Amino acid sequence: MKKAYIFPGQGAQFVGMGKDLYESNPLAKELFEKANGILNFRISDLMFSGTDEDLRQTKVTQPAVFLHSVIKAFCLGESFKPNMVAGHSLGEFSALVANRTLNFEDGLRLVYARAMAMQKACEMNPSTMAAVLGLEDSKVEEICATISDEIVVAANYNCPGQLVISGSINGINKACELLKTAGAKRALVLPVGGAFHSPLMEPAKLELEAAINSTTFNNPICPIYQNYVAKAVSEVNEIKQNLISQLTAPVLWTQTVQAMLDGGASEFIECGPGNVLQGLIRKIAKEAIVSAA
Repeated sequence: MKKAYIFPGQGAQFVGMGKDLYESNPLAKELFEKANGILNFRISDLMFSGTDEDLRQTKVTQPAVFLHSVIKAFCLGESFKPNMVAGHSLGEFSALVANRTLNFEDGLRLVYARAMAMQKACEMNPSTMAAVLGLEDSKVEEICATISDEIVVAANYNCPGQLVISGSINGINKACELLKTAGAKRALVLPVGGAFHSPLMEPAKLELEAAINSTTFNNPICPIYQNYVAKAVSEVNEIKQNLISQLTAPVLWTQTVQAMLDGGASEFIECGPGNVLQGLIRKIAKEAIVSAA
């Protein structure tokens, strides 16, 4: 029976996240305080008692979700024995700390560099994302392709019947109208800072590439199934390249989960804030066992 640990991405955050770990576990407290020092601001205060608005800032959200996820994994101690790992978008960095490819400090620095680069890209090109429910992926792709005067692309293949699109504000608004006309149950613009996983993140990709190339990556203790390729990866240079490519390419989550099932995963354990990934996996594979760490 193979255990797959999965790590959530941006959007899983909530006020109060991680506070129970900080107050009950000395290792968690030590790691949160170490993170405060690395980031030069008390991210733990924003996580435990900030506002929703505080946590929605990309530069806060990404390190916050990462910290909650990896500290939770570390606090599992000897019981944390993954046969494989995966993360949704940002969650890939949490997964890479969990499988020892990155150490805690380097993982946090990379996530913060990624968040700051993405925030900057969002400010350069005002853009957004929208969730599309109830249409075949191929139909959503087809409609996005008809909007040739704007950038609109498929960004997150979350589960059958749920696809997130990403692009310019005008392009997304236009796409939402066309998708509703085509029969989508919902085509809802999301409260996000920009067009993640689209060509509009190209400026951030260059900054992230520089940060990744100056960071030490180690051989993992188990494979990571990466969003960009939706398959098991253990080779360090390939892991790095996939992390860079992921920023402007879609998150192939449905395909990644299917690949993990094909690789023998029988139990999926979500490690981090919220339970979004558990819900998605239940829709992808009804027979899979899913739980929270």
